[in-house]
Amino acid sequence: MGVKERRARQKKYLRQEILDAATELFVQERYENVSMRRIADKIEYSPTTIYIYFKDKADLLEQVCKETFARLVQKLSKIMEQPGEPLDRLKRGLIAYIEFGLENPQQYRTTFMMPIPEGFDHEKYHEADSPGMQAFSFLTRGLTECIKAGKLRAINVELAAQTLWAGIHGITSLLITHNTFPWVGQEKVIHSTVDTLVAGLAR
Repeated sequence: MGVKERRARQKKYLRQEILDAATELFVQERYENVSMRRIADKIEYSPTTIYIYFKDKADLLEQVCKETFARLVQKLSKIMEQPGEPLDRLKRGLIAYIEFGLENPQQYRTTFMMPIPEGFDHEKYHEADSPGMQAFSFLTRGLTECIKAGKLRAINVELAAQTLWAGIHGITSLLITHNTFPWVGQEKVIHSTVDTLVAGLAR
């Protein structure tokens, strides 16, 4: 590996290290209480180094959210590209969302469970081509396919998608924050939640 490639890899590694440290601190100490210096101290670099990669704390938070959404979209894309019945595919997508949150609890907390900081431009996440809306579109697309296949009754797709998201976000959040609760079985609860949500939309 040449010097140029090695430096590029080191920069990529350091950038990810900064993002991981920021994510952990945002969850543990709350976004408003975390400074760029605090993040720098955690990774044992100077604050100046962080500013090479990110312009400010809001930019850091934005990048954490963007990367979380991008990884979620990648996971859901694989599900939606699989052959099979649209209703089964929709259920697999809902389960994949929950599993993603449980596999990445810090990132999920930061992106979906943390209060939106004052001054943070959250409107951009509602734009059609934003990573967040791309992730949400898997719900509307999956529902539309199920309706066309006659698996679900004629419904308001946007409302149904928001209802499904509320349901899967709820169980994901509970399993992350109350993992010591005596659940009947995590997998059983996940599948029961998804089956119940979808059954409410069936013909």
